[in-house]
Amino acid sequence: MKFIIESSQIMVYTVVFCSLIALAFIYLKVADHFNIIDKPNQRSSHVEPTIRGGGIIFYLAIVLFYILSDFKYTPFFLAVTLIALVSFIDDLIMLSPKVRLIAHFTTAFLLIWQLGLLESPIWLLLLIPIIIVGFFNLYNFMDGLNAMTGLYSIVVLSGFLWINTIEHVMDSNLIIYVLLSLVVFGYFNFRKKAKCFAGDIGSMTLATLLFFLGAKFIITLQAPIFILIIVVYGIDACLTIFLRMSRKEKISEAHRHHLYQKLVDVSKWSHLKVSGVYAFIQLLIVILIYYFYKENWTIQFSLIFSVIALLAVVYFYAIRYYKRIESKI
Repeated sequence: MKFIIESSQIMVYTVVFCSLIALAFIYLKVADHFNIIDKPNQRSSHVEPTIRGGGIIFYLAIVLFYILSDFKYTPFFLAVTLIALVSFIDDLIMLSPKVRLIAHFTTAFLLIWQLGLLESPIWLLLLIPIIIVGFFNLYNFMDGLNAMTGLYSIVVLSGFLWINTIEHVMDSNLIIYVLLSLVVFGYFNFRKKAKCFAGDIGSMTLATLLFFLGAKFIITLQAPIFILIIVVYGIDACLTIFLRMSRKEKISEAHRHHLYQKLVDVSKWSHLKVSGVYAFIQLLIVILIYYFYKENWTIQFSLIFSVIALLAVVYFYAIRYYKRIESKI
């Protein structure tokens, strides 16, 4: 496998990277001036007011790609623009659930258009948007620690880029530009006291991109194993929702029941340690995907079920362990 970058392309990446750095500093100044601040609440893992919406840099990276690529993937760009705009407004003034839901489903249909699935059976056209909207919210739920979304997304996008250099599923620059934006964001967020959080605009932009990439790779390569490329987040988010529903809790209410939150609250792990562990486990799974995405579906589905089962067992064991500890406090 060779990944050769021409000198002219290096220059473009350098300009994009420097532009993103400048845009990040500009946003921080603007956000500070207009008091775009995330104040701690019951669900928060931070204790000090911190600038929110820093994830706007991910969207700006996609804007730069769209312009420099002569407007590739227009339906995707419209989708990510819509969800970024609505999410940023939600970061500022807290939109009603109805408005958010309409925006999320509209974004889902734009992604379906981009993926060439508009001629699918009606039942599938009704099911896919529900899956997409569910994915958006699951990814957003997991954005709760310093470096969590940043490190995890770097691992996932690097996995896509790695395999894309072999298979050429799509324009690698889309992935590279967003990776550069994650590095810029990391400077402000990958620390004990973060200078800014991604906000809904950040997590929702990344969720839209990752769903697009995952679906594109699954469809193009006929490789369902790419479902595992976000499985660590998926297990924690989905099983936490399952447990809360079994306890008849309101899903919309703030809580501290995610496994990553237990690691911080009970085990007293640092944010960076928890984020690093989640990213490392996902990295191991990305390597697994690389070695098996060309295998037949029997092998791929066997691996999918095995990995999900293993992670589920670890999750439930850990949750029971923390429940026993908390009962003694």
